[in-house]
Amino acid sequence: MQQSDTPEETTLPSPVARRKILWSAHRRRPAFLLLLLVGLAAALVWFPGEARASLWRALSAQRELAALVFLFALLTLSLIWSAGERWDSRIFRLFNQHSYPKWLDNYMWLFTQLGNMLAAFIVAFVFFLLGYRYLAVEIILATLILWLLVETVKALAVRDRPFLTLEDTRVIGWREKGDSFPSGHTTQIFFLVTLLTLRFIPGLGISLALYTVAAFVGFTRIYVGAHYPRDVLGGAVLGSIWGILAMLVSPA
Repeated sequence: MQQSDTPEETTLPSPVARRKILWSAHRRRPAFLLLLLVGLAAALVWFPGEARASLWRALSAQRELAALVFLFALLTLSLIWSAGERWDSRIFRLFNQHSYPKWLDNYMWLFTQLGNMLAAFIVAFVFFLLGYRYLAVEIILATLILWLLVETVKALAVRDRPFLTLEDTRVIGWREKGDSFPSGHTTQIFFLVTLLTLRFIPGLGISLALYTVAAFVGFTRIYVGAHYPRDVLGGAVLGSIWGILAMLVSPA
C-alpha cells in the first residue's frame, strides 16, 4: 500500500465516545463473549485443586506479580484515554508507515511467526523429545488457556486494529482478524520466554537474549501493521504474568 510522506492525522474518539463504542460492541456480541468466559471458567475449574491451592499460596508472596497485574490493568484502562490513543498512533506511524526493502518486510513477517501458537507447540514437542514431558504438556495446556484469556480480554477491550482506523497503514502478510488489544503473538512469546527462564534459570546473557527476541517479536507486530504499541506492551505484561503463574503451579 502506498503511503504519503505526511500522512493525514486521523481523528480519534474522545473518552466518552470510546466508552459508548465499547458498550455498543459488547451488546452486539454477547454470545461470543459469554462463550469465551464460560470456556475460561471451565479451564480454571478443570485445573487440579492442589495446583490452585499452591498458586494461591504463592501469589500472596509475589509482589512483583501483583505489580504486573496492576500494570496490565492500567494499560487496559488507558485505552479510553484520548491522549494515549494519539501517542499510540504517532509511535505506530513512526515504525510502520515508511518504505522499507522487500527483503526486510519478508524477514519481519517470518520473525513475527515466533509468537504464533504453532511455534509454542513445536517448542513443546522438542522438549517432549528431550525428556521434559511434564514441561511439554504444561506449555501446551498453558498456551491453550492463554489463548482463551487473550480472546476474552480482546472481546472486552474491543479495540480495532491499526489498518481499520489509520490511513496508509502498511500491512505485511495477511490482515489479522479479531480485535487488537492485547497482541496475542507478543503475549505468547513473553509467556514462553518467562516460563523457560524461570524453569531453567539460565545466565544473564541467555536471559537477555531470550527477552530481546521476545521484544523484537513485539516490535514486528507494529512493523507488519497488526498492532499498536500499547497492544504490544499489554501482551508483554500479560505473557510475563502467565509465565510466572505457570511456573508457580509447576511441581518442584
